[in-house]
Amino acid sequence: MTETAGAEAIFEAMGAVVTRWTMGSTAAAAASFWRTELGDDPVEAELRLLALSGQFLGATVTAEPASALRVLPDIPPLALSTVAEALRPLVRRILAASKDAASRTELVHFLAARGWTTHPADWMPDASDEDAPDVYAPWRDWSAFTAAGATTQRQTNDQITAENWEDFWPAARKAALIGLRRRDPSAARALLEAKVGNENADARLRLVSLLSERLSDDDVAFLEGLVANDRALKVKALATSMLARLGHGPAAGEDIAELAGFFSVKTKGLLRRSRVIDFQTPKTPAQWQRRKALLDGTDLTSFAGALGLAPQDLIAAWDWKADPAADAGLIKLIVETGTDAQLVQAAEIVSEHDATGLIVALAPRLAPTERAKFAVAGLRTHGFRFEIAQVIAGVAARLDDPISAPAGAKLLAEIRRDDAKPSDHAEEFHALGVLASQAAAQQTLQRLTAAGLLQGDPRLDMLRLNAALDDQGEKP
Repeated sequence: MTETAGAEAIFEAMGAVVTRWTMGSTAAAAASFWRTELGDDPVEAELRLLALSGQFLGATVTAEPASALRVLPDIPPLALSTVAEALRPLVRRILAASKDAASRTELVHFLAARGWTTHPADWMPDASDEDAPDVYAPWRDWSAFTAAGATTQRQTNDQITAENWEDFWPAARKAALIGLRRRDPSAARALLEAKVGNENADARLRLVSLLSERLSDDDVAFLEGLVANDRALKVKALATSMLARLGHGPAAGEDIAELAGFFSVKTKGLLRRSRVIDFQTPKTPAQWQRRKALLDGTDLTSFAGALGLAPQDLIAAWDWKADPAADAGLIKLIVETGTDAQLVQAAEIVSEHDATGLIVALAPRLAPTERAKFAVAGLRTHGFRFEIAQVIAGVAARLDDPISAPAGAKLLAEIRRDDAKPSDHAEEFHALGVLASQAAAQQTLQRLTAAGLLQGDPRLDMLRLNAALDDQGEKP
């Protein structure tokens, strides 16, 4: 028997050996070709067989790819620096502890807000990851063109125009359009008018949503054209919402009159007369559903007009917390169809009324400075938990000394309890790490370790990352 044939015979016998081991049986009897090497002791024979099998398979068996290998293009560099090598293990640990994709996305947004990106071996977005920060657009497109079988990247160094539109992969195109919209809103709109009709419905929706940046009356004609002519209902709905923000909602009809019937405007006060909205409480489940459907189908300007008020007067006159379902309906109208000024007005009023859930609903459309302001107000005056404050503030808050808020005093008291567990309040510690400025994170770590927490406690990972990460991001 030749050496090659012997190797093939041994390899064929390995199947029987592995099968016997898998079933919990001895396998030396199936390896007669190594009888001399295995010896007569049954226990020793199994150990020798294990060693010889591992050597044989490692030396003679080579895994082959299922198909021809393809050399991928280099992963492109990003506009922001990668986190320092010393911090990468901490980033990986936080990523591994994240319960879902939203938590991982929060971390990469936090890093981007501080002027950093992940190492591609630690985290990379998928081509379809619309929630990834814009700085990762080159990586998203890299994933897209490698999946499509491309071997070279398209050239996207120039500013986007109608002529080089096709040179941009989707993520880079979106990032370029956002930049153009901020610099020259009219040029960005004109480019969308020329090119958006050639995209599929999902792409049109993403591209049209970019108009929310510096939205103005100059966009009305284009948006009205989308409402009238676009093929996708979701694009029509988005354009309708943007028109409503500009005060161009649908004409009032029977539905808006019916909706107004659920409310009335009254005056109160003797010396300082003020208006207040009086709720006509629905009497049946069907009436509750009808009122909700009517609120969902209108816009803020039309609703206010049906009551004889301007939108800002309606927000001021609303009797907040008297009817939670009506509150939620009005907040939805403000978020979807209100102006930025109306949104801030509503946030200021509901913050005074300690309506936490309504602030959370308004937060995504608020500017970072406004979000941080309302988070601080909630922590100081309403005793928000850090988790709620972080949802309101987002990842760019940089709060000074949040540990001194009531939520911090409560957290310090909890960790000093005799029955405190190592896993208690992990979400609160994480949120605190996202909220704090770098200096505040450093100070907070000192206070928490002085209160008894170990410096290596995994609950402090986000605070440690924040404290060690130089803040090179743009300040809101």
